Amino acid sequence: MSSADLINQLHRLGLVAQVSNEQELTAHLSAAMRTVYCGFDPTADSLHIGNLVPLLALRRFQLAGHRPILLVGGATGMIGDPGGRSSERELKDAGEVRAYVERIRSQAEAYLDFDCGENSAIVVDNAEWTEDLRVIDFLRDIGKHFSINAMIAKETVKRRLEDEASGISYTEFSYAILQSYDFVVLNRRYDCTIQMGGSDQWGNITSGMDLIRRMEGKQAYAITYPLITTADGVKFGKSMGNAVWLDAARTSPYAFYQFWRNSMDADVIRYVKIFTFLDPEEIARLEAAHNQDPGARTAHIALAR
Repeated sequence: MSSADLINQLHRLGLVAQVSNEQELTAHLSAAMRTVYCGFDPTADSLHIGNLVPLLALRRFQLAGHRPILLVGGATGMIGDPGGRSSERELKDAGEVRAYVERIRSQAEAYLDFDCGENSAIVVDNAEWTEDLRVIDFLRDIGKHFSINAMIAKETVKRRLEDEASGISYTEFSYAILQSYDFVVLNRRYDCTIQMGGSDQWGNITSGMDLIRRMEGKQAYAITYPLITTADGVKFGKSMGNAVWLDAARTSPYAFYQFWRNSMDADVIRYVKIFTFLDPEEIARLEAAHNQDPGARTAHIALAR
């Protein structure tokens, strides 16, 4: 996959929900090797199937010659992202989070290449630069760039504020600022100019873009992928009680295979596009075979493999 066609390819695969300055980003990717990152909060001792979407998307950037960074939120994971939640997350203790961080590091090695030269993948932990950040410095140097009016206008915050029963704590409210600062740090250290995340992260990611512009005077970019659901609207993810884990000790290889094998007919071709690296011709062949005879489950078997 060429850098010039990368964004178009992601569109064709159904992997783009929103993208900032698309023409500029395409030119940016075509001009040189770029660094792109996605964050993963360590809220459990294993990644789950929903995390495959960003992991495999990072791999697509890497195959196009760019450098992926997997940021593990050793700091933000202790707070919890309010996005997609109607109530505050249970806070984890530091020891538990550190153990989760190490598990995520090891699982990422199955999906990204950490030894391929200049664009080898990198894993970072935002606890490294957040744990020693003084409150005064945080408020003076970072917080001053954020408008409360803009923050409470974000859909995820607005929904929580409208819920009198749960509301939103200052802890969760500050999550977006910490995530934005992560983008600044990665821009400084690795010249990271692109952040990727789920569509529910769009507000946080664009806040990071704006913070880079204000603090560094540089242009950055955002791209989000759609949150994956089944045809009947059920969302993948551990918060919803139907998690399929990447850890074989939590979801057996057989159960993992069967999950894909039993995908709904209405979902299977979309999943083939998102979760495999089959070439377009093979995907078209599977789609034609599936449309002609869904009962043969040709696409389901290819997906499960």
